[in-house]
Amino acid sequence: MPNLTVNGVTHAVDADPDMPLLWVLRDRLDATGTKYGCGIAQCGACTVHLDGQPVRSCQTRLGDVGTAQVTTIEGVSGRVAEAVQAAWRKLDVVQCGYCQSGQIMSAIGLLSGNAKPSDADIDGAMDGNICRCGTYQRIRAAIHEAARSLA
Repeated sequence: MPNLTVNGVTHAVDADPDMPLLWVLRDRLDATGTKYGCGIAQCGACTVHLDGQPVRSCQTRLGDVGTAQVTTIEGVSGRVAEAVQAAWRKLDVVQCGYCQSGQIMSAIGLLSGNAKPSDADIDGAMDGNICRCGTYQRIRAAIHEAARSLA
């Protein structure tokens, strides 16, 4: 039975190593903030961090996680996460909200490695995060706002 560390807690997970991480998180560990969108890593709703890097959990197999630390939207913390979440609230980014956990996880990943992203940097980092409500301008503005608050 493999161990999986999610949000700082180690779990013994009884699951096939080929099971997508998304289903382990949602169905075995009840971490339902990570959403199922497309199942083919094209929409970004399932984005989580593996050792701080954004990945699509729908296409990440449990067996490929190894000893990596998994962070979901429920477990994000720290200065960058707080800045992103505050900017999201301040600029009222969310419309329906379904994609937002993946959007936030990608934004945190971007700002963790690039403190002053350009519009092109933001577009590149957020590429593949689909918002059916079309809040892209607010998402970009919130990332800029979070970056300013971190400066």
